[in-house]
Amino acid sequence: MVFATESYLAANDRPTKISIRNVFKVFGDRPDKALDLLKAGKSKAEIHAATGCTIGVNNATFDIRAGEIFVIMGLSGSGKSTMLRLINRLIEPTAGSIEVDGRNVATMPRSELIALRRRDISMVFQSFALLPNRTVIDNAAFGLEVAGVAETERKARACAALQAVGLDGYDDSRIDQLSGGMKQRVGLARALAGEPTVLLMDEAFSALDPLIRTEMQDELVRLQAEHSRTIVFVSHDLDEAMRIGDRICIMQNGEVVQVGTPDEIVLKPANDYVRSFFRNVDVSQVFRAGDVARKTQVTIIERQGVSAAAALERMEHYDRDVAIILGRDKTYHGMVSRNSLIETTRDGARDPYRQAFLPDIEPIPASESLSNVLGKVAASAFPLPVIDEANRYLGSISKSALLETLDRTA
Repeated sequence: MVFATESYLAANDRPTKISIRNVFKVFGDRPDKALDLLKAGKSKAEIHAATGCTIGVNNATFDIRAGEIFVIMGLSGSGKSTMLRLINRLIEPTAGSIEVDGRNVATMPRSELIALRRRDISMVFQSFALLPNRTVIDNAAFGLEVAGVAETERKARACAALQAVGLDGYDDSRIDQLSGGMKQRVGLARALAGEPTVLLMDEAFSALDPLIRTEMQDELVRLQAEHSRTIVFVSHDLDEAMRIGDRICIMQNGEVVQVGTPDEIVLKPANDYVRSFFRNVDVSQVFRAGDVARKTQVTIIERQGVSAAAALERMEHYDRDVAIILGRDKTYHGMVSRNSLIETTRDGARDPYRQAFLPDIEPIPASESLSNVLGKVAASAFPLPVIDEANRYLGSISKSALLETLDRTA
C-alpha cells in the first residue's frame, strides 16, 4: 500500500490553501426560506416538504492545507461532489466563504473567477471527457488552447505533462487507440498542463478496473512526491481514501462529520456513521511504525563520563531489560541489554557500549507499514527501535503496544 510521502507532523505545519467557512448550498427556488428552516432545526426531509428545496451542503467548515491530498468521502447523496464543485464555483454557494489563497471565491467577479480557474485550479472528472477527433497531445493541450496560450508553448507544456503521467511517445496517437487507464492519464495530463496549484478530482478513477485504478492511485502519489500540489479528491471508496489521503473529510447528509488523518479517524471515529466506514479496515495497512512507536524505553546518551554502571543503574531503576544508546543529536546508535553490559564491563572492554550492542537488532523506518512490522516484532525478544529519515530515534515498538493498537480498532 502507498501512503503520502511526508509525515502528518510535517503536513500539519503547512499553510492553509483553501479555507471553507460556514458554507451552505441549497438547491431549489426558495433558498432563503430553506436556510431559515434549517437554522430553526428542521430536517432535510421537513425542509423539502415545506419548500421543495434540497440541502446539498449544510454549514461546512474546514481547512485544506497546501500540498496535501485531501479526500472527501461519504455515501451517495452525502454532498461530497457538491462540496468539490463549490470550491471552484462550478456550483454557486448559497451562503458562506470559500477562500483560495485568501481570496473569496464565493464573491469574486466573474472575470477574476475565470482567471483563477485558468491559472490556479484544474479539475479531473470521472468521465474522461476527451475529444475523439483530436490526438493525445491536442487533448492534453486543449485547456491551454481555450485559455489562449500560444501553440508552441501549449504543445511544450502538454508534452511535459504527458511525460509526467507516463505517456511519453503517445503524442500523435488517437484516443480510440488507448486503454481506459491511458485515457484517464490523458485527462490527468490535460489538468497538469495548466500547471495548477490546486487539482480537483471527482471520483477520477472510479470508472477504471481495480488493477488500473490502483496503478493510477500510485501514479497520483508519485506525481505528488515530485511536484507537490493541493489535491482535493472525492471518493466513495474507503480503500482509495486510505491509500492516497493525507487527511480525510467524512460527509453525511450534507454535513461535515469528521476531518482527520486516516489513523485519527480509525482510532477516534466521531459517530457510528464514521465507525461503519472503518469497521472492516485492515489497520495493519493503515498505520505506520511511527504511529505506534512509544518512548517507554530507557535511553542513554553516549558521551564521555557516562559509564556502563550508570546505564545499568538507570535500567534497574526503571525496571527495563534493555536501553537505547543515542548520540548527542538523538541519532540511534544501538541497543544494549543488562546482560550484554555486565559482560562487557566484566571483560574490561574499553568501549563497553559498542561492544555490548545486541546483534541482529535492525531499527525500523517510521514510514514502514504495520503489515511489514508484525513479523519482525513478533520474532524479536525485545522492543524494536523506530527511526526517522535522519536516523533519529522516535521510540520503540513492543508486542504489547502492537497488540493494543490492533485491539483498539477491532
